[in-house]
Amino acid sequence: MRPPCRAAESVLLAALLLLSAACGSRLPESAFERRPTAPATGGGEPLRIGIIAGATSPVGGGALTGPRDGAQAYFAALNARGGIDGRRVEVLTCDDGGSGVGNNQCVHDLVDDKRVLALVATTALDYAGAARVSRAGVPDIGGQPLGTAYDTYPHLYGIYGSSAPRTGGEPGWNGVLTGGTEVYRWFRNVHGARTAAVVAYNQAASAAYARLVRRGLEAEGYRVVSEQVDFALPNYRAVAADLREQGVDVVFDALDTHGNAQLCEAMDAVGVHVTAKVTNVQNWNQAVPADFKDAPRCRNALWVTGASRNHDETAHPAVAEFRDAMKGRALSQWALEGWAAAMWFTDAARSCAKTGLTRRCVERFVNRPQPYTARGLLLPVVFERLPEPPKTRHTCLSVARWRDGEGWVTEGGDMYRNCATVPQLEYRP
Repeated sequence: MRPPCRAAESVLLAALLLLSAACGSRLPESAFERRPTAPATGGGEPLRIGIIAGATSPVGGGALTGPRDGAQAYFAALNARGGIDGRRVEVLTCDDGGSGVGNNQCVHDLVDDKRVLALVATTALDYAGAARVSRAGVPDIGGQPLGTAYDTYPHLYGIYGSSAPRTGGEPGWNGVLTGGTEVYRWFRNVHGARTAAVVAYNQAASAAYARLVRRGLEAEGYRVVSEQVDFALPNYRAVAADLREQGVDVVFDALDTHGNAQLCEAMDAVGVHVTAKVTNVQNWNQAVPADFKDAPRCRNALWVTGASRNHDETAHPAVAEFRDAMKGRALSQWALEGWAAAMWFTDAARSCAKTGLTRRCVERFVNRPQPYTARGLLLPVVFERLPEPPKTRHTCLSVARWRDGEGWVTEGGDMYRNCATVPQLEYRP
């Protein structure tokens, strides 16, 4: 049982966020010539862990901080229970500002100067320091793959796992990544969807992702309607009118949150009724009533799919523990995945009680053949090094739908049984 490959969606998300972000130049390699040593692990010294997140990124402070908040909540609760084998976890955060130069500075500070044992729940819009982290042998556990770093470098372990060789050269298999068709198959099989629309900006990254979505939909037998929106002067009403005329069942998009909200408003305005308006994991949060306040019909047709358990599934004990520990912080799927990343590191560290806590021991746990599920919060995560891209994969899926007054309602049954063997489509990021 394998989780869905989120690489394509994550690359798209980073590209869309970067549409409004300023790009800085990278620091020279000479700035990082001194190689760090592993921190001392004897006695009762605290364990230093680093978290990198773009808290002041140009795309907005809340856009990239969910994983950080979830991880911090986990470590705070852990320390309240005595830490790891009696040692407190000291969490050092660094704001990279959403830029490559800021990311390199964070890596320099946390890896070279502070000599953290590991990084956890990294959420980097431009992970320019990834190669430096890898060369230093610092395990980066449970990061959000907003680019291709987690399918490129050893010692980096994204929250969704990877089957790529990860030798430090090109991402994936000589520059090729794969994406599955499980989402499209699910809506086809469960809801009988047959006509799908793909809405994208007239911008390179958005259009490229839309082409991949179209390929996946066509592979699952859909009739596909492609819609393009001018990024500078969008006419969402015209797009919505065509969706109505085409009799679309389900809508996928390569848009940011603002574009999604505007599209939804236009769909409500012209009377578009769809089975599902499918959005991405970053929008799986509690801001839906505010973000989509002027589109009540479309808002209640919002669906999300992912590789982690719905954070509104309050009956599940691990979800309940997460929500209790957040103590009023913003709840989101990214925050839950940050919590799971912190749990993952903790379980790895505890596995080293007999042999001694080192980076190498932590990585042995992460690299073990047994999949990791974070007490049922994640679909089984594993790291492989397949010599060739897989052609098919048995993939499972977490699905939820927004309902006013109820929040995100889990659909499709338990995510561990919501599975299918689907094609893996190759693409170049």
